[in-house]
Amino acid sequence: MTVERILPTAEAHDLLDLVRDLIGKEVAPRAVADESAGRFPREVFTVLGRSGLLGLPYPEEYGGAAQPYEVYLQVIEELAAGWLAVGLGLSVHTLSCFPVAAYGTAEQRAELLPEMLGGELLGAYCLSEPQSGSDAAALTTRAVADAEGYVVDGVKAWITHGGVADFYTLMARTSPDGGRGISCFHVPAGTEGLSFGAPEKKMGMRSSPTAQVRFDGARLGPGALLGAEGEGFRIALAALDGGRLGIAACAVGLAQAALDAAVAYAGERRQFGSRVIDFQGVGFMLADMATQVAAARALYLDAARLRDAGRPYGTRAAMAKLFATDMCMKVTTDAVQVFGGYGYVEDFPVERYMREAKVLQIVEGTNQVQRLVIGRALAKGTAAS
Repeated sequence: MTVERILPTAEAHDLLDLVRDLIGKEVAPRAVADESAGRFPREVFTVLGRSGLLGLPYPEEYGGAAQPYEVYLQVIEELAAGWLAVGLGLSVHTLSCFPVAAYGTAEQRAELLPEMLGGELLGAYCLSEPQSGSDAAALTTRAVADAEGYVVDGVKAWITHGGVADFYTLMARTSPDGGRGISCFHVPAGTEGLSFGAPEKKMGMRSSPTAQVRFDGARLGPGALLGAEGEGFRIALAALDGGRLGIAACAVGLAQAALDAAVAYAGERRQFGSRVIDFQGVGFMLADMATQVAAARALYLDAARLRDAGRPYGTRAAMAKLFATDMCMKVTTDAVQVFGGYGYVEDFPVERYMREAKVLQIVEGTNQVQRLVIGRALAKGTAAS
């Protein structure tokens, strides 16, 4: 069903109409075949970019659309409902652009952002490593300064768009000083010494490549540094606050798709002479699913409005990511149950939705990390009420 949305402007309503039209024509029709084949839909992101969707929350002067996060995230939700790989891919790209937009010099923004936001380039975000996922401050990839810039050595792991992105936003160690020794860099895909592992063989999201990104003496010019040396960990955390809201929106979109499929099936399937939806056991299950989806949507939008108002929102973003992704796992699992045996076969979409939902509890900080963030804020008395 079409979600009834309260949007801040008429322009935002037109934008959501455009997104739904693109999903119907360019996104949803190819999702099943591309997921089955493990085929990355690069051209879909080009279409999104040329439609103005790859730079929604960024300034118009650099090719963005200057939309509030409240609107941007609802675009993500709609895309994820049509095809999670595309919704999540847009979220990752937006995350990858953030350090240039927020911490780059005027020259870096003018040089890099127009192509990054205009649809010609697609980004990836390189923070996690094989031995440092949740403990990001323990990363070991090194960027050693010399007279010509930096030389980078190390391996990044679990990188969405690894091997297919046009640029990589890299967090690397420039000093041994823990979190204060990490810096942020912009790395074009053609950089010498940059290579990639084979795509991971995943439970779901098979059309979205996830791979190691390897740096073997990769040389970066001095202009590759974003922000000051040692500021990278702060940049990474700021980026992840927004990224977690993107994942929350993805989770709501995927859960909405599962709910819609379950309601439609239960309304058509007949057992014992009645529609399945008319049995109280199924009707109550669907009612709980719908309530949980609506609650998760309200929570991520609340966090987005805090961000748009310039108020602290990191704890609320962690809450939204935690609640929405746990909700999505439950709702997609229940959707399979509504379908019965048919839910367990690839002929119906809920089988794929359930497999895809699991990764949302892991990416952008596991849900255990989200609980840690929220608990620490409560202990400090800084959690929003």
